Amino acid sequence: FVLLFVALGGRILADPFDYADVSFLVLTKTACFCHDSIPDGIAAIQTLGRENGFAVEATEDAGRFTDEGLSPYRAVIFLNTTGDVLAADQERAFERYIRSGGGFVGIHSAADTEYDWAWYGDLVGAYFDSHPAIQQGQIHVADRVHPATSHLSARWQRRDEWYNYRRNPRGRVHVLATVDEGSYNGGNHGFDHPIAWCHDYDGGRSWYTGGGHTRESYGEPLFMQHILGGIEYATGVTAADCGATLDTNFAKVVLDDEAENPIDLAVASDGRVFFIERKGELNVYRPDLGLTRLAGQLAVSTDFEDGLLGIALDPDFVRNNWLYLFYSPHGEEAKQHVSRFELDGDELVLDSEVVLLEIPTQRRACCHSGGALAFGPDGNLYIGVGDNTNPFDSDGFSPLDERPDRSDWDAQRTAANSADLRGKILRIKPQADGGYSIPPGNLFAEAEEGRPETYVMGVRNPFRLSIDRKSGWLYWGDVGPDARQADPQRGPIGLDEWNQARAAGIFGWPYCIGDNQPYVDYDFATESSGMPFDCGALRNLSPNNTGLQSLPPAQAAWVWYPYGTSSAFPEITADSGRTALAGPVYYYDAAAGSRKLPAYYDGTLFMYEWASNWIKEVKLDEDGHILKINPFLDSMEFIRPISMQFGPDGSLYVLEWGSGFWGDNDDARVVRIDYVRGTRAPVPRIEAAPTNGAAPLEVHFSGSDSFDPDPGSMLDYAWDFTGDGEIDATGSEVVFTYEVSGDYVAQLTVSDAEGNQGVAQVSVSVGNTVPEVEIVRPPDGGFFSWGEVVDFEVRVFDPEDGTADCARVVLQAFIGHDEHSHPLEEYGVCSGSFQTEAGHGGDGDDLFYTIEARYTDLGTESVAPLTGRAGHILQPKRKQAEHYTRQSGVLLETTGDEAGGGQNIGFIAHGDWISFAPMNLEGIESLNYRVASAGLGGRIEVRVDSLKGPPISTVRVGSTGDWQVYTDLEAPIADPGGTHELFFVFIRNPGDDGLFNINWIDFQGPGVSRPLATAVVAESSSQGALPGQAVLYPPYPNPFNPTVQIRFVLPERMAVRLEVFDILGQRVDVVVNELLDGGSHAMRFDRADLASGVYIARLATPGGVLVRRMVLLR
Repeated sequence: FVLLFVALGGRILADPFDYADVSFLVLTKTACFCHDSIPDGIAAIQTLGRENGFAVEATEDAGRFTDEGLSPYRAVIFLNTTGDVLAADQERAFERYIRSGGGFVGIHSAADTEYDWAWYGDLVGAYFDSHPAIQQGQIHVADRVHPATSHLSARWQRRDEWYNYRRNPRGRVHVLATVDEGSYNGGNHGFDHPIAWCHDYDGGRSWYTGGGHTRESYGEPLFMQHILGGIEYATGVTAADCGATLDTNFAKVVLDDEAENPIDLAVASDGRVFFIERKGELNVYRPDLGLTRLAGQLAVSTDFEDGLLGIALDPDFVRNNWLYLFYSPHGEEAKQHVSRFELDGDELVLDSEVVLLEIPTQRRACCHSGGALAFGPDGNLYIGVGDNTNPFDSDGFSPLDERPDRSDWDAQRTAANSADLRGKILRIKPQADGGYSIPPGNLFAEAEEGRPETYVMGVRNPFRLSIDRKSGWLYWGDVGPDARQADPQRGPIGLDEWNQARAAGIFGWPYCIGDNQPYVDYDFATESSGMPFDCGALRNLSPNNTGLQSLPPAQAAWVWYPYGTSSAFPEITADSGRTALAGPVYYYDAAAGSRKLPAYYDGTLFMYEWASNWIKEVKLDEDGHILKINPFLDSMEFIRPISMQFGPDGSLYVLEWGSGFWGDNDDARVVRIDYVRGTRAPVPRIEAAPTNGAAPLEVHFSGSDSFDPDPGSMLDYAWDFTGDGEIDATGSEVVFTYEVSGDYVAQLTVSDAEGNQGVAQVSVSVGNTVPEVEIVRPPDGGFFSWGEVVDFEVRVFDPEDGTADCARVVLQAFIGHDEHSHPLEEYGVCSGSFQTEAGHGGDGDDLFYTIEARYTDLGTESVAPLTGRAGHILQPKRKQAEHYTRQSGVLLETTGDEAGGGQNIGFIAHGDWISFAPMNLEGIESLNYRVASAGLGGRIEVRVDSLKGPPISTVRVGSTGDWQVYTDLEAPIADPGGTHELFFVFIRNPGDDGLFNINWIDFQGPGVSRPLATAVVAESSSQGALPGQAVLYPPYPNPFNPTVQIRFVLPERMAVRLEVFDILGQRVDVVVNELLDGGSHAMRFDRADLASGVYIARLATPGGVLVRRMVLLR
């Protein structure tokens, strides 16, 4: 049948708009199941026509699908169609209709239609798969601005038949709403079940809703307005953005790719991007010039995780040019500064510093400096401070070590100490005179209760935080401990958190984590476990606590997640590591410019993962509770995003740390994320060689790796080699010779046919050469034992400086953990030794050491200094099998080995293999495999550099009687010399399966480390010294209590590190670690917290190591 209805009049369900000459066709043909609600749907849509003044024609006649038959209609509605309803010629006509700008509306079983027509499947977005019984469910509305959903609350409760689909359409369509599978039974999509969506498709517009099975649906005002909004979009009468969540509508623009250690950024209202680097640099990117300039350099300590860590612009920055920095001043005193500086244009005025806040810290042991800064809408400055506690000897659980001399391993002295500023988020109100006031509503109203600056207490490492500028709510990410599994004797699995604070409070660390999962009161002295802590009645009874003993109840985390996939928040995955960072809240400004994020994101919080390289959008309901966590730009590559902020243009600015362990990464960069409907700008890529050397310098430039994300466009290349704004060359491959020494920035502009441009740059140093740095020892891939000493030697050659000054060499050790690392001490010498930590993380963690050596040359009057670097990875002697570099065929499973180990590799067939790299077998004599088998057994062959490389070890594996009954199996191994990738190949007979499991592999022998005792057995006995040698005098007084003077003489200016160890070889203090002038020096060592006993003073200089014993008597 055919119905035609045209009416004029006011519209009940939405504001009136002009529907003049608007009509659409409703197709109700079914070839399979016929819904009894179709007549109700037709009648309801007819009512929409009467009330809103548009024409509706309903038909079951597919013969209307011709070019002439479809031409009168602005849109076609498939109302509960099923099966194959169009013939081939009718399908082609409908395709032409959509390509000419027509609209499509699909209701419910429109997804159960035309399964053999792929074009239609893409048009509708997803095909029907199955459905449970009709029941009540809750819809989560993510898009609150689209006309189909703008009238709905964030949570929409209704009864319907909830379709499951053959695929999740997200990523191909813009999802307007999802149905919560926890609100009904029978869903099979899991945490992300789209139920309404839209997209611009093949020249036309498509909108679909999964609702509409029941007759009652068409009597629901909210549902009918939902359909009306879909019609508005599909007909084009009302503009709506259905590309807001499609990755192809975004462009990633690289602003600066020469950053080395970028750590935080701030975007000014004039578009300038200020970003800081950990080693003290403040840079400013000028969008008008497309260039980055160094604004200033602070002298900072970069021991452990210290450095220049946080930046915030004053709320009145446009007028006063003030900015705030969180940094670690270089010098003897261990502390953090929160300081205000003034800018003069793009220059940081160093002597304008006003120190608002000094935060005492310790640099004897790693970790957790924090450093985040952010202003709230009321002008309050929020400051994130880490717990400054060593996590490495707590097996991945809470560090609660109350033993004498172990306060640095006890987070109760900081995060749980109301009298300490560490392990907190502080809130202060900066004043114009350089002081600050305490805003009302902080955690402690009275000074005797705690530090009045404290807003949030009980945090571990609040590395990045953000303030909602409308609500004033605080968001932050807290990086958690590393336990891979819960232990009833210690506490829960390691978790990272995102938190929301609407008022001051305590968030549990180090007593509770996640949703208030308690740790166990563990005694490190007796290695015994007490009771779990009471998160609702916390008590800090640590001898290292100087504040309140009774603390406020702990608040549960907002979002929490372990390694892998979270059961509580399955949207969150952390397969490659965990580092939670809280990003900004976006507010849409229609006047912001052409590249701003769309209105869909208005009020959306962004949170991101540094280690796992992703960003998520967090949709909130009207009460500020989490409605839905969705992926953001899932197909776009992010390389360890470490800071994000929205600019005045509405674009998202992102700092990417880069992929290396040490920082100083070639792929570190500052990028801008633009929303660009239509064509996108080209992505420029520069390769240049060489980029430094003596004048004249001939440089080969290539832009051939540049590309256009919109295929088919021809690219034009324009080169400015000297930064004078003139085009010096065109073409993708060019050569330029620099005749005059100096520092240059070469700039490439790549343009497409539509005039879109991308700009990239590279620095060229003419008249100076990057120093060549070589780590002679230890070898790359060498093996060490935790807690032992590793000797190092660094060689440097610099063509301009000649012989390298060893005092300018810096070697720094890092603890590698999964995809990230924790920086440790720095050593300013060419040779020496460092002690590895006694342990880190939990059982089965992927742990190792990395070392970086760097040397900065002197430069010249016209050319800035350059830094050369080298890095090595050191392997632990126990390698968990699951932490292979590469593999083929093996699977992972939780191990049942009573000796622990996390996971084992299993399901091993003939020819499967794993590999590890880098590996150097110096000092390794044999291997010990932890194996189990209830199957055939087989052989393990170790081969060098490839599956067909020379074999260096073979061992046979027999049955142990069960797949999880493990035994140790030793095998000799030959050292091939040098550093390699080692392949462990599993062999029996072709076709054999189920050979054995491997839990771990021990590399036996001294390797490249030695016991600590060998580093301190010899004490300096002579008070004299040979020419050019340092002298360490006997400490005085000796015995001492608690103060002793340690005196030494240096023959010349040199790098010095004076440390104190206990008799067990544990470092208890770093007294000095810096360059000192030649002559006599006296250092005061005062540690009233130490127990009686023998201690060792150790002086390391470029000339060697000297030690003296001293006795503390209480």
